Order: sequence, then C-alpha cells, then structure tokens
Amino acid sequence: MLTLCGRPNVGKSTLTNALVGEKVAIVSSKPQTTRNRICGVLTRGEDQFVFLDTPGLHKAANRLGDYMVDVVKKSVADVDAVLLLVEPIPNVGKPEAELIAQIQAMHLPAVLVINKIDTVDKPQLLAVMDAYRQAHDFAAILPISAKRGEGLEDLLTVLAGFLPEGPALFPPGVVTDQPERQICGEILREKLLYCLDKEIPHGTAVEVTKFSERENGMIDLHATIYCEKDSHKGIIIGKQGAMLKKISTMARADMERFLGTKVYLETWVKVKERWRDNLNLIRSFGFDERD
Repeated sequence: MLTLCGRPNVGKSTLTNALVGEKVAIVSSKPQTTRNRICGVLTRGEDQFVFLDTPGLHKAANRLGDYMVDVVKKSVADVDAVLLLVEPIPNVGKPEAELIAQIQAMHLPAVLVINKIDTVDKPQLLAVMDAYRQAHDFAAILPISAKRGEGLEDLLTVLAGFLPEGPALFPPGVVTDQPERQICGEILREKLLYCLDKEIPHGTAVEVTKFSERENGMIDLHATIYCEKDSHKGIIIGKQGAMLKKISTMARADMERFLGTKVYLETWVKVKERWRDNLNLIRSFGFDERD
C-alpha cells in the first residue's frame, strides 16, 4: 500500500484519480475536502498499486477535525511507502515537517512528489528540491502535474519498486474499496463544496438513506444533507429551491457517469447544530475514530 499525505489542497485526491484513471475521490478548490481515508486501486499487468488518499494535515478546530488529523497519522504507518505531496514552494512548512518527522520515526521509505509544477519556472523548482533534500533523504524526488497528467508514468515506475511480492489485494477492474452509495454521497458533498461559499460547505454532511436498483437498472437514491444552522439551510435550499436543485442536478449527472445508469435522486436538508463536535453524529455520518 502507498499512502498519499500532505497539507490540505495540495492535490492528493486529484493525483489519486489521475493514477487510478477513475474518479474515486472528490475534489474541490477548498481545503479539507477529503474527510476519510480513500482507497484507489490501479492494476497494471502483474503490478497492483493501492493508494491511500488521506485528509490534509491541518490544525483541528473541532472533533471532526481531530478525526481527520488522526486518519492522516494512522495512514502513515504499516504501508510499503509514503508519497509526500508538496506544492512548489522553496521551504519546508510546518505540516510537511511534521509528516517528515513521522516518516523518519517509522523508518518508512518516502517519495517526495512536487505537484503543480505547471505553475512555476524551473529555477524555482530546483530550489524546492534543494530545500527538501536538506530536510530528509527521500528515496526519490519527482516533479509532476496531477491536473495535467505530467510525470505520472515516471512516478508509477518508481513506485513499482516498492511493491511487495504476493497475491493481489483486489480483483482486476476494481478501482476502489468504497461502496457505491458512499461514493454517491461524496459526489453530492462535492457539489455542495463547489456551489456554496465560505464556511457553509465545511459544516455539511451527507447521509444516503436509500440506494436501491429498479428492474430497469435505474438507481433510486435518497440523500439527506445536514448543516449546522437554520440560516445555512436556507442558503443550501435557495430561493424557491433553486440552489438545492442546482446542486442535485450536478450531483445526479456525476452519479450517472460513475454508475453507468440513470439515477432518480431525491435530496432533503436538515439542521443538526454543532454536529462536528458531536461524536455520536460524527460516527453516524461514517466517521469513526475507533477504526
């Protein structure tokens, strides 16, 4: 297994999707998009790469944040190698230094992946590489652009050297261990992140309450969006339901692409005040720090 770690919004989910060749992790321009550990699988000939996409390492502001940070720390353990994703900035930030310290403490092989190289000139990229060489003896340093797909073949060639011999963990054709209903719930949350401003989307959670298939193959999917304030509920629904309709329409289109069939989607919005600090609610939404 190969863990992808780094600070929020560095491109871990974008890279996971690009490597796997399917959308198994949601992406947005907002930090803390990923909340759970997500498994992406790529099988190429006799090689099977299992990527663990983790939340970004950040300063937790609530119990959900504590859970996300704990997921990162637990994921950087018992793996074959760690991919530390960084932006092309010529200094080692605090989140990166913390992850490097953890990698060193566990004596794990690590590859430094410098993402977003399409945004800088080569001299700046060399300075980034020098800064991280001084911080840790990485097994390899690879510049890539996950968004553009640049450098990914070189990355896979390097990572193949860390794969242990043994039977495949997943059958051919499997790209993730996530249930389809969970991915659909995440797709809906992605559209909330895309359509809503400021802190509102970070205070939302999605629960899929129905996921069933009709005889004709259509999927009936019912989902409840939870938010923390009545005022946020009004914003999510929008004037005469316009915002909720927009979010649901965008989500349904992505769900149909992912599932390969028509989806009948119904969505509701409910208020659960301060749910991000309520352990019972956090667990009911699929986040469990006991795992």
